[in-house]
Amino acid sequence: MNITIVLKPKVVSDFSNILPNLVDWLRRRKCNPQFFSFEEERVSKIFKGKLKNISFIEEKDLSNSSDLIISMGGDGTLIGVCRSANRNTPPIFGVNLGRLGFITEFNKVELFDELSKVLKGDYVTRNLSIYNVEVMSSDKRVFKGHFVNDAVVNKNDISRMFTLSVEVDEDHVYDLSGDGIIISSPTGSTAYSLAAGGPIIHSSVNGMVLTPICAHSLTHRPLVIPDRSIVKIKVDRRNSPINLTLDGQQNITVDSLQSIHIKRSSLKVKLIENTDRSYFLTLKEKFTHGKRNY
Repeated sequence: MNITIVLKPKVVSDFSNILPNLVDWLRRRKCNPQFFSFEEERVSKIFKGKLKNISFIEEKDLSNSSDLIISMGGDGTLIGVCRSANRNTPPIFGVNLGRLGFITEFNKVELFDELSKVLKGDYVTRNLSIYNVEVMSSDKRVFKGHFVNDAVVNKNDISRMFTLSVEVDEDHVYDLSGDGIIISSPTGSTAYSLAAGGPIIHSSVNGMVLTPICAHSLTHRPLVIPDRSIVKIKVDRRNSPINLTLDGQQNITVDSLQSIHIKRSSLKVKLIENTDRSYFLTLKEKFTHGKRNY
């Protein structure tokens, strides 16, 4: 079994103990641990140059060369793996080595016990939706990207209000004046959208939420729509260019002659679930949601 281990970027010391133990553990179980080729220098530092029995693959070959993916970091690391997924991507085992870790199902204490079950085929997966984003110039597509959590439309200018138009399925919703808008998946509803006043949406709900950022009106409230909808955003001519940021990991510039189109993709990524945890337990632990004060 080929198991690709995806690491949180730039970190070395955090992996110095756990990663050599994990690789040895996998080898004893007749598994082939592998990393991305561009990580070879960092992996060499972590293993102090002892790279025997470790393979390296190109990032583009992740799905076709892996039977299982282990994401080691935080939610950002896991989201990065999901954003590069395709229909051949194997199940992903998310290990939280960060602080919050809302969608990474397992911590490093549980790692070996839970991974042992996975290698025996004793696991359950849940589907995580991927959302498509296209930037159109007239009828020509000039950019295509993806997000798991959210797409954020804003400006670089400090404290600079601007106006944009929002449509859902060709039906005009509103002209929004403020600092921007967040288009969030249910998974991303507990991220930037929540901080901006948006609702918590259960991960099994088939919806998206439009959350204004500091709207210059009390009438512009967060809005939940079906995820089969197509959202179109256009910026006022006087306010371009604007920024489009996907999952906080990719940023592009959009001008007033272009429009942003967002819809749910048919692609779903398989995440291995921690069956000892529930969605509401995670809310309580990570956000102290519903915690009693007595």
